[in-house]
Amino acid sequence: MIGLILRTCMLFLLLTTMTFSFMVLVLGVPNENVWRIFTDEQFGTMPLIFTIASVILTVSFVISVWMTILAKSREISATRIVKKVAEPDFEQVKQKGLSRSMKKAINETNALIESQRAALQRLSNEKAETNDAIVQERLIAERQRLARELHDSVSQQLFAASMLLSALTEQQQDDEAKRQLEQVEKIVQQTQLEMRALLLHLRPIALRNKTLAEGLSDLIQELQQKVYFHIEYKLEEIPLSKAEEDHLFRIAQEALSNTLRHAKASVVELLLIARDDYAILRIQDNGLGFDNENDKSTSYGLKNIAERAVEIGCLYKIVSVPGEGTIVEVKVPRKKGEQLD
Repeated sequence: MIGLILRTCMLFLLLTTMTFSFMVLVLGVPNENVWRIFTDEQFGTMPLIFTIASVILTVSFVISVWMTILAKSREISATRIVKKVAEPDFEQVKQKGLSRSMKKAINETNALIESQRAALQRLSNEKAETNDAIVQERLIAERQRLARELHDSVSQQLFAASMLLSALTEQQQDDEAKRQLEQVEKIVQQTQLEMRALLLHLRPIALRNKTLAEGLSDLIQELQQKVYFHIEYKLEEIPLSKAEEDHLFRIAQEALSNTLRHAKASVVELLLIARDDYAILRIQDNGLGFDNENDKSTSYGLKNIAERAVEIGCLYKIVSVPGEGTIVEVKVPRKKGEQLD
């Protein structure tokens, strides 16, 4: 309101000065004979000079109101645009009524905000990736520590208990005591299998700069020294991506772990071969098998196998016949003609 009054007063003085100057140009230097018309003549009930002053004041007020409204409208428009500058979907200023310099300044401000936002997002992503890498390293180190401790303590103690029970079973005892000792020995042996399966899961996921065939070969050689079943294998060097190799290695670990815990097989066959534009990983055993529809004892392990296969875009099948065995097969599509140099 104060701004409107001040603007009106300034315009009134300006228009009055301009009117007086115009009258001087037309009527000449003020003198009593010529200028007395403005005091003697009346327009209605007021002298002419007051009528002119009233008109000038009214015009000044109208112009002041119009300028105030126009300024307020521009301020509202500019405020709305400034509030949108920080929005990600902001489009460059095209509104009328803003000066070219203001449009340029607003567009440059938006570009600066976008660059800062992109930099912050990049830093946040890098920080998250770094944190994930640190967590993964710590998890792998902790899994290795647990595997060593379990192998050096619990696993060795179970082996010693199994040997003692075997010796006691061979001694002369009544049938009931011998039967109970045999049951305890079976429980200890099953616990050993569970422990070996757990140690197999605790192995690091990474192949440590080895190919899939090399990693599987090392895994099989290690298992053959600890498990009761025979492992037949055929491994071919097949060029695969790092993600495909890691997932196939974990699928093989999962399948062998299930065989250890549930299959009671005597022979396990593991193949890694390239046929008909596919890299094929197949793990087959002659164990107890299970009913895919009703047996849920291995559902968690089978679900992991299926999820890993789907994640790298593979074809997979899990076939099991009770009393006959189980087959886990994963096919990785390859480019036509792809082979090692």
